[in-house]
Amino acid sequence: MFANIINTFSHFTVADLVDILLVTFIIYYILLFIKDTKAYQMAIGFSIVGLLFLVTKWGNLIVSNSLIRNFAPWAIIAIIILFQGEIRIFLTTIGSRSLRKPLFMKSFTEKLENVFLAVNFLSSKKIGALIVIEKEISLNSYIDRGTKIDGELSKDLLVNIFFPNSPLHDGAAIIQGNKISAAGCLLPLPARHKLGDAYVARTRHLAAIGLSQETDAAVIVVSEQTGTISLATKGELKRGLDKVQLKDSLLKYLQRR
Repeated sequence: MFANIINTFSHFTVADLVDILLVTFIIYYILLFIKDTKAYQMAIGFSIVGLLFLVTKWGNLIVSNSLIRNFAPWAIIAIIILFQGEIRIFLTTIGSRSLRKPLFMKSFTEKLENVFLAVNFLSSKKIGALIVIEKEISLNSYIDRGTKIDGELSKDLLVNIFFPNSPLHDGAAIIQGNKISAAGCLLPLPARHKLGDAYVARTRHLAAIGLSQETDAAVIVVSEQTGTISLATKGELKRGLDKVQLKDSLLKYLQRR
């Protein structure tokens, strides 16, 4: 065994080192992406199955090893079907990955204070709102479905957009960087959600989950029935947030790589 190890290292090349580093980077990137999602638990499950495969192979457990080996092709198909949304986001994220400069993030964070002030006002008046904040995946396709605004991000503009009887109050306002790019935008409804029957008629909440399943955007929802503030990210909806909780959760999500 040691002879094989020594022989392997004696034939080790720079190309082998690059190959190992590349595989390590890919595995790390995938784990980083699926962290805190249901895919993470499934990845752990498949790792255990892989470990069992090696144990049964080394232990010459023919029947067990054969069962695991035959299970593998079906597992791949199951992953594609169950996690088609996550796979789509993963590939889209790779294609649109950008490097945010610290200076830009600082100015962007300062501008977001206008969002928190607007949301707090809308919540106190029980005015429904749907505010989308672009992260790294482009939202241009959704902006095209609404009315272009391209206005400076401000509390007054956001409040006016969602004020009752405003022509744009029913759709979503999309924020890109320091600007409100569009309003009255239509968002996709989710194929699945865990909100229950109480939220079937609450289109804003469903649309927030739907977009957060399709992209890495953060979506803020203000309920017109109760004034409750919610935040949707990665297909999950956090409900009943106050201004401080919203600010903490949103900034933590936007600054996360």
